[in-house]
Amino acid sequence: MDTIFKVDEDHAKLAATLASQGVEYVFASFVDICGRSKSKCVPIEHLPDLMAGHERYTPRGLGNLGKMTPTEDECVAVPDLSTLCILPWDRRFAHMTADLYFGGNEPFAHCTRSVLKKQIDAAAEAGFVLQLGIETELYVVQPFSQPRATATEEVLAPYAASGRLRPTPAYDVESTMDVMDFLHPMVQAMKECGFGAFSFDHEGGDGQVEFDFDYAPSLVTADRVTLLRLMAKQIAKQVGLMVTFMPKPYTDAWGSGAHFNMSLTDVDSGNNLFRDPDDARGRGWSKTAYGFTAGIMRHAPALAAICTPTVNSYKRLQPRLSDGTVSWAPTWAAYGDNNRSCMLRLPRNRPAIENRAVDSAANPYLAAAFLLAAGLEGVAEGLDPGDPIEDLTYDWTVSGPHSGDVQAKRLPRNLLEAIEAFDTDPLTRTVFHSEFVSAYTAMKVEEWEAYHSRVSEWERETYLTMF
Repeated sequence: MDTIFKVDEDHAKLAATLASQGVEYVFASFVDICGRSKSKCVPIEHLPDLMAGHERYTPRGLGNLGKMTPTEDECVAVPDLSTLCILPWDRRFAHMTADLYFGGNEPFAHCTRSVLKKQIDAAAEAGFVLQLGIETELYVVQPFSQPRATATEEVLAPYAASGRLRPTPAYDVESTMDVMDFLHPMVQAMKECGFGAFSFDHEGGDGQVEFDFDYAPSLVTADRVTLLRLMAKQIAKQVGLMVTFMPKPYTDAWGSGAHFNMSLTDVDSGNNLFRDPDDARGRGWSKTAYGFTAGIMRHAPALAAICTPTVNSYKRLQPRLSDGTVSWAPTWAAYGDNNRSCMLRLPRNRPAIENRAVDSAANPYLAAAFLLAAGLEGVAEGLDPGDPIEDLTYDWTVSGPHSGDVQAKRLPRNLLEAIEAFDTDPLTRTVFHSEFVSAYTAMKVEEWEAYHSRVSEWERETYLTMF
């Protein structure tokens, strides 16, 4: 068998142990641009070969990125044994996360996990570790009752037996209990996989839920979120439901975010570096925290291409819902002291910066990598974000704030604006391989043009008889 590493006898023992526990197959999943897990399925007795890099993949065309090139060499998937777990909802399968290598031992340009690992290494050289907690939101809905091609908002019915509550079912106990057929096995699976689940709730949309679990080093958290997406889809199917991570599945409802709660710890001591009781602003934050904040604000337009990566994402980044209530999603690259209308919130109850712009469609590896690089640039250059925003940014006009030296940029209004910022920002090509930047930009421009060229029902209703 063609492998890139020597087969380890200990892995044969591990395979035997897993088989004795009922495991029949194993996945070593790499993660595509859309955040989906991709893997061949390997019988458990071939685990040693899998660990040695036996499984190969056609490198391009993964997650719609780039064009398949039949004459190229293949990628090798190298599993990370530390991520091994038996899937609680189907114990026939064990699962690991893998990295893709191309042309020997070089990370593949489009391997999203490797992109994050590169930035983690750069942070470690500077003395930092990025700790990350992600608030994962999704909608639990009834399965399609019609063929997918004719599915509409009416067909995508929320799973909410207690009915639609106004103004919102957020934190509603009855609504939470109504979804326990899904929530209970989810939480049990999260616990068994070591997530450290500590709360879950019904969110602001009908059938919208959120899972909160322990923060961890960024690579661990990104691995967990990727597994959680697979977990949620499979468990929902087992109870006759469906979940969607689409950022804005309903016009009139709240969007689904994936708020990134980020902090830097010292690489040696593990101490959090974001607090300082001598903060000149009197808010208890360190210069490191302010620099990290300013770095993200500087690159916010380009970051949007990764953190809000779809056409649909920008339906969420609106100041208000159709009924006039605030959306709770940011529209300005500003920061505030506990101000949830800003992109960045410096909460009073934890030493972390919360980025509220990231949504549920974001690939967690790519988002964490780009945010880390932007934040560290701000730290290295000693940037200052100015004073925090106190007022409701949803009330700002197009030109933004008019007082003082407030630093704020309007977030991109659509995917095309974000991609143009991504392509021209100098930081982009230090984080991502130039091949990735070109392919990602082309893919997203194509996505925008495909959307923009389609005539919508709104256009027909508005213009058909106007002239």
